[in-house]
Amino acid sequence: MMNIEEFREFCLSLGEVEEKMPFAKMPGGDSLLVFYVSGHTFCYCDLNDLRVVVKCQTERIPELLATAGGVTPPDSHFSVKYWIGIDLQTIDTELLKELTRNSFEIVKGKYERKRK
Repeated sequence: MMNIEEFREFCLSLGEVEEKMPFAKMPGGDSLLVFYVSGHTFCYCDLNDLRVVVKCQTERIPELLATAGGVTPPDSHFSVKYWIGIDLQTIDTELLKELTRNSFEIVKGKYERKRK
């Protein structure tokens, strides 16, 4: 299991990552840390609930939800077609890293292609 600081360091180690707390002035938003690549979000992290939400390929989501402990549907603010929720306290560390890196690559790839 990764603690929140280890997870933060992992996200920042992916390269070209910014972290912000853009919802800090909203009620309940002061615990939401957001990670960006190419100016776009790849991970939301709730510091209070120790949950994250990351992007995922649509075709992978049903299998992950059915078989991977710690993977859940995202909060109601996110599309279940493109995002998954992750419980940092129950997910396997290597799977957490793989899913987070995957989200980073999805977002980075999408916006790098648009720049070309």
